[in-house]
Amino acid sequence: MTLITFKTFDNSVDAHLLKIKLESEGITCFLFDEHIVSINPLYSNLIGGIKLKINEEDVAHAKEILLELEGTPYTTDDGKAIHCPKCVSTHIQSGYKSMKNAGGILAAIMSFLLFVFPLYSKDVYKCLDCGEEFDGK
Repeated sequence: MTLITFKTFDNSVDAHLLKIKLESEGITCFLFDEHIVSINPLYSNLIGGIKLKINEEDVAHAKEILLELEGTPYTTDDGKAIHCPKCVSTHIQSGYKSMKNAGGILAAIMSFLLFVFPLYSKDVYKCLDCGEEFDGK
């Protein structure tokens, strides 16, 4: 039984969501370095993020599940697919941290001057095809 790192994450919520999905399909999973990243998120890059490890013989099945999840479009509460307003693509990323407005620019300047983590960002959708950032509302 050899464990390999299947995927890395920068937050524990995404790591647990994939872990639960893989476990529901019968794949045994383990999370490494979850607590250190949860305590201090700035350490995420230092230690390589939260690592989801699986058995080496389960990799093919886990890749199929991951491709299926990534191919499923995000939907609204009434079941309609969310698409990019610019190119109408459904290939989007949810929870993208945007700092493109005035508050984001001010936060970037303050974090640079005070040597602190940016205090302001807005969660938006980002189209992975054209790069457009938009609010899901």
